[in-house]
Amino acid sequence: MARVFVLWDESHLWGVLVLRALRALGLPHVILRAHDIAEGALAGKSTASAPFAPFGGFMGGGADSSESDTPAELDTPALLIVPGGWARGRAERLGARGMQAIRDFVAAGGSYLGFCGGAGLALTSPKGPRAGDSLGLCPWGRMGFAGRLQHFLSGHVRLSLDQAQPLALPGAPEILAPVWWPAQFAPPPKGQHDDVRVLARYAGLGQDFWVADLNLALLPEETLSDWENLYGLQIRPDFLQGRPAVISGTYGQGRYVLSYPHLETPDSPAANAWLAHLLRELGSVDCPNATIPPWHVGTPSVGAAQHWEDPALLAAKAAVERAIAVGESHLLLFWRSPWLLGWRRGLPGPGINSVYALICEALSAAPPAAGSPALAYWAGHGAEFARLAELFCSGLSGLLLAERLDMTVRTTEADQAFTFSLRETRRALFGTAPAMGGLCGELLGMLEELCGGLWGEGRK
Repeated sequence: MARVFVLWDESHLWGVLVLRALRALGLPHVILRAHDIAEGALAGKSTASAPFAPFGGFMGGGADSSESDTPAELDTPALLIVPGGWARGRAERLGARGMQAIRDFVAAGGSYLGFCGGAGLALTSPKGPRAGDSLGLCPWGRMGFAGRLQHFLSGHVRLSLDQAQPLALPGAPEILAPVWWPAQFAPPPKGQHDDVRVLARYAGLGQDFWVADLNLALLPEETLSDWENLYGLQIRPDFLQGRPAVISGTYGQGRYVLSYPHLETPDSPAANAWLAHLLRELGSVDCPNATIPPWHVGTPSVGAAQHWEDPALLAAKAAVERAIAVGESHLLLFWRSPWLLGWRRGLPGPGINSVYALICEALSAAPPAAGSPALAYWAGHGAEFARLAELFCSGLSGLLLAERLDMTVRTTEADQAFTFSLRETRRALFGTAPAMGGLCGELLGMLEELCGGLWGEGRK
């Protein structure tokens, strides 16, 4: 029986990480869309998009899930997982009803596990026009950044875990866990909201830590010190030391755990073991496994079942790979890991990575069955996807070349027309940050719908 639900909207690459992690851990789960939650899915109500209905809730391929699962068996969720992603966009998708439904679910005894943007969604926003952007499960807020470089942090960090807390990983006073461009918690003044527990604090950096597009491991200590002394540039994120990284608390009868480290990251053993422990504690479920293997995006798993060789998706995959190759050849893009694209600061790397990952995930699924909702959806949208993908990839290659030209002429040729054109091309392809819009947003929307359907059919 599946007792773990995952909110899929606005998750993109980060939602794929969570779903791949749950599959690797052998944990049955259900994918929910924001409108499912707004219509009562967390309360066990049957909705127009109930589990196994077209593009509503879908069963994930856990090791012990089976064709005998029925909607009645899926109506008792214990844990809602909210992956990383843009918190405000997700709040807009949920709407007032969906946001209240999550609060009611936790207040009635459910558990909430949020990573990065999913953690931010559960915090309390300050009063003002954006007060409705957060769930308010946790009384803490989100801290602003003194400088933009403080937000461009990624890679493994050392975490000091409070072993007095049952939700901390037992027997592990310190672990390595990855962060991918995290925000920071803003604790209230001492003495207020002391019921919030800090499960882990930042305790140092790992060997693969980056600030924007600078790999700190490749920079000598004396160079970093010179930059600080000569130019007043604080590159090392010393401000992280001792700050809360993972917190927990109660809301009504339920619990929440909010983590800026991505414990679901592939091939991060200590972080994965902690995730498995949290799933057992929060979801009252058994995780047969405790590790998440490496993910080589774009490469089918050895021994996997038959893959879907859809022509539109195959053409889009090849086109995105050609665009990425353009970026690599001009030192704009590079692969940091088998699943994570790296990029020069200012480039739309997250969007490129998300589109490519979702295309590859769709192709790695089993072919949709005749008459299935997924096949029906793609019959109505596949041709439009192919058209938009061709436009997107052509525009992306041109954008990357223009970005390279901009780096060359920026200080010598102050051409306002060129700068304006470059900015408009970025907006057409990727929208305006932090939202993922433009052609990229349209493609991701189609891919999210398609992947939800394919994963639902692919349950074991």
